[in-house]
Amino acid sequence: MITHDSHKLDSSELPDNVILLFQPPASPEVNPTERVWEYQKDFLAWSVFSNLDELRTKVQEILASFTDRVIGFLTGWSWILHSLSLSHL
Repeated sequence: MITHDSHKLDSSELPDNVILLFQPPASPEVNPTERVWEYQKDFLAWSVFSNLDELRTKVQEILASFTDRVIGFLTGWSWILHSLSLSHL
């Protein structure tokens, strides 16, 4: 599943197992990626990194620690679940 902001996209180039969920442009409040980033920022707050690689490593650690429950909490909004149910997956 990919959320999409309605920018031009040729959906014929997508694999069959990819579903596009369209959202209004300039609306980060409905973008699950924004919620994932907001959740990560709680772990990164007040941290100081010597370089970008240290930050990347920490972000990778945070992402690797996500459980199915955390992912569901961050991305399982009713409009997403409804769209998936309509796709018959």
